[in-house]
Amino acid sequence: MDAMILRKIGAPLEWTRLPDRHPGAGEIRVRVGACGVCRTDLHVVDGELPHPQVPIIPGHEIVGRIDKIGPGVTGLNLGERVGIPWLGHTCGVCPYCMEQRENLCDRPLFNGYTRDGGFATAMIADVRFAFPLGETGTDVALAPLLCAGLIGWRALVIAGEGKRIGLYGFGAAAHILAQVAKWQGRSVYAFTRPGDTATQAFARDLGAEWAGGSDNPPPEPLDAAIIFATAGDLVPLALKAVRKGGRVVCAGIHMSDLPSFPYSLLWEERQLVSVANLTRRDGLEFLSRAPGMGIVTKTTTYPLRQANQALADLRAGRFEGAAVLVP
Repeated sequence: MDAMILRKIGAPLEWTRLPDRHPGAGEIRVRVGACGVCRTDLHVVDGELPHPQVPIIPGHEIVGRIDKIGPGVTGLNLGERVGIPWLGHTCGVCPYCMEQRENLCDRPLFNGYTRDGGFATAMIADVRFAFPLGETGTDVALAPLLCAGLIGWRALVIAGEGKRIGLYGFGAAAHILAQVAKWQGRSVYAFTRPGDTATQAFARDLGAEWAGGSDNPPPEPLDAAIIFATAGDLVPLALKAVRKGGRVVCAGIHMSDLPSFPYSLLWEERQLVSVANLTRRDGLEFLSRAPGMGIVTKTTTYPLRQANQALADLRAGRFEGAAVLVP
């Protein structure tokens, strides 16, 4: 197998040929067809997440086909297409796992962060966190659903049933979630970097009711806001934008420090909550419904060897939607 490996935090990934790996008990080997490039991959490469493990193969928006099955695996078959997300393993015995809240597991492993991920031609996955995808859609089109889509879905569920939804940071996750929200009959309000008229136009093309800079208030109070951008300064702006009793959901795994803000922004029963990882129920619910939602992912593809370029382009905001590596 070939892989792009992070050997040192902050250094470029290195193309490496490795011996084929074999699945253990409860594991499968997946030949990777496509792997999305997520902002969390940047946090891993840049050392912004705690306790980094190197060397590591990044990547956690993985689509591929099972080509080897380990002992004790049931429910999936050789040749079947599956999706592999960020959460790659849970202990199964901590209080959170016992309450079916494995997204908060005390001893988790994460694909592309604490276990090798999908910037490779093959990877080993815990079968419990491998979701059947069926045959609708291409590998490239489906890859962003495995994190941008799944985390967006969990964030939308936690945001509640409100009709007016604000999305702060209109990248890979928001461009999927805008389509999901419209499919549900909600109104989407997109917030971008000030002056980013191209992304605002992109949001309107995807059905956003309104699009503007994050420094602008929406034309009417929001029922809920979801923040995908990593800037903590957006939290008080989002609180100011939601109505009484509204909810602000922080959907990123990493965010800069929140600034001080007056209690009046939180008063009147506004809520500020975060989203952590995903549960298997999230994955099964979203991925089973996604084919009927009419989601069209906008992707920019790169050969696997160009993973460093894809990360650099993501950091610089050189594309709309999502980047996807193809072995």
